Amino acid sequence: MKFVIAPDSFKESLSAWEACQAIGRGLGRVFPEAELVYVPMADGGEGTVQSLVDATSGRIVRTTVTGPLGTPVEGFYGVLGDGKSAVIEMAAASGLALVPPAQRNPLVTTTRGMGELILSALNEGVETIILGLGGSATNDGGAGMAQALGIRLLAEDGTEIGDGGEEVGRIAHIDLSGVDPRLAKVKFVAACDVDNPLIGERGASAVFGPQKGATPEMVKQLDANLAHYAAKLREDVGCDVAHMPGAGAAGGLGAGVVAFLQAELKRGVDIVIDATGLADHAVDADVVITGEGKIDGQTIYGKTPIGVAKTAKLHGVPVIGIAGTLAAGHEVVHEHGIDMVFTIVPGVTTLEEALGQAADNMERTAYNIGMALKLGIQLK
Repeated sequence: MKFVIAPDSFKESLSAWEACQAIGRGLGRVFPEAELVYVPMADGGEGTVQSLVDATSGRIVRTTVTGPLGTPVEGFYGVLGDGKSAVIEMAAASGLALVPPAQRNPLVTTTRGMGELILSALNEGVETIILGLGGSATNDGGAGMAQALGIRLLAEDGTEIGDGGEEVGRIAHIDLSGVDPRLAKVKFVAACDVDNPLIGERGASAVFGPQKGATPEMVKQLDANLAHYAAKLREDVGCDVAHMPGAGAAGGLGAGVVAFLQAELKRGVDIVIDATGLADHAVDADVVITGEGKIDGQTIYGKTPIGVAKTAKLHGVPVIGIAGTLAAGHEVVHEHGIDMVFTIVPGVTTLEEALGQAADNMERTAYNIGMALKLGIQLK
């Protein structure tokens, strides 16, 4: 038997790698001679760096960068095992979790630290950089990132604009002459699971601004500033991103990475599947096991288990899903490649107990799955 074990993390309890190990322990008790292939997964958001580092035997690089409020923070990114690719979560430098609730204000928060992480990754000599765009505290359209990379955003008086979504409305000219030349030699792929445009009622400011601290008045100002920014990107960079699907991701960072890095926007789970070589692992597998904290009716919309299932089904491999919770509408996943689903919670319990016992519950569930598979083999 060959099992490919490819779960996402189980938030607040198990990393994707820890979930792989727990599942492997359970299956190994039933099939001690089985080949167990661990492929920790992610969807491009929090945990993507760790999952790809674990999956490829890579390493984490830590470096001090500019945080969203302009103060230093310890950021990080991953260099994958081949040494040719890096993966960066923008939230590690410019994330909402780095800003205390009382200080959240997208008029002033910056993506400069994201650009500094990219510069550090360039120093590693990588050829591809994967960017995770989720969890941002910012609404500057990637302006801060651009400045960190040597792009000058100039006001009418010829001076550089400051940080934050308020300042992008002052841009009179975008000067690309000082951009780091190494960027042209690197392929950028950005994990983007939203289709929001940069501006308008479905744009970055209107949809995501309030959760970052924007009042209704701020939303109007931020949207007007991003519209001005989009016009300058079209005039000076030759890139029309105002209504591009995905341009509104991460406070308009989607627009910035397309305009300044020529990044390709892709679903996060598809990027991770490619980077981990999941399809190659699944070719001759007997069973693929995936999972995440909750499987419900929304799982079919770009979530990790469905991405894994679609990859497995390309090779006709059965897929089993494991979840912390099976919620309303979860049955729909059977129409999208997942053959069976199981929950690891054994009965009535508190959330604290469920999180604390997740590894043991995962192992026990995998053991029971193994026993069911063994019975099926005997009945053939």
